[in-house]
Amino acid sequence: METAGTAGTGNEATVGDRRQLINVAYRLLGSLTEAEDAVQEAYARWYALPRGRQQETVSPGAWLTTVTGRVCLDVLGSARARRERYVGAWLPDPLPAHAERDGYGADPADPADQMVLDESVTMAFLVVLESMTPAERVAFVLHDVFRYPFAEIAGILRRTPAACKQIAASGRRRVRDARTRATPAVQADVVRQVKAAWERKDIAALVDLLDPAAVMTADGGGRAGTVLRPIEGGGRIAPYMVAIADKAPGLELLERSVNGAPGLVARRDGVVVTVAAFDVAEGRVSRVWVVRNPEKLRPWVG
Repeated sequence: METAGTAGTGNEATVGDRRQLINVAYRLLGSLTEAEDAVQEAYARWYALPRGRQQETVSPGAWLTTVTGRVCLDVLGSARARRERYVGAWLPDPLPAHAERDGYGADPADPADQMVLDESVTMAFLVVLESMTPAERVAFVLHDVFRYPFAEIAGILRRTPAACKQIAASGRRRVRDARTRATPAVQADVVRQVKAAWERKDIAALVDLLDPAAVMTADGGGRAGTVLRPIEGGGRIAPYMVAIADKAPGLELLERSVNGAPGLVARRDGVVVTVAAFDVAEGRVSRVWVVRNPEKLRPWVG
């Protein structure tokens, strides 16, 4: 990216921006496919510009970010209606750690391999982002996660910088109480205990590991069998987990990083069929997010 006052150098100046744009778009949309589509649309608009316009553009990267933000804003505006038509609960796409994609090296063309896995992509964080208005999500993510100035965000939202600051503050209030409260080491230990109890089909042990007010949400998208509504209460979740194990002989549970946090992956005949993410508070699991929609499991190999 070039300094202010320097004309851009054309198409070549945009090559190194794709990784950043994918990271922005995924956090804005929660979907790798939609994120890649948004970035592709931004590049298509860039390449459609006359050569003179490209050369006059001071910062191609900033131009692409603005356009990607506007595309994502449009997608978010229509997402609510699409989610209402979705079969069962909708959850963000789960992301594997790059090193855990068994047998495959990093692929620069794969959006999953472009992701920076930090606390801004944990399932708990993304689920809270889903509760925001489109404007809140764009303002909060761009400013608080990526440190974009409100003057630039104003160009995306088509509002004043002061208004964007207020919108971001509203989103920040939603996030404040939703960050994972356990350290990674504690969360990993609890998830390991859940795995062991699940494999033993030990309902009592699972109940002890689950908060009494725990909630399990599953996403099958109508393509894989699962509950259509959240299950509330550790006393109801534990028997359900054991029932799943009873119905799926030969299921292999593996400890894996899910969106940068300790989670579990279930494989059958070497194919990933379920990815589970957890939120842990005070030594117990408070939330479980289970993704079974095969469309969302494409980045998982092994």
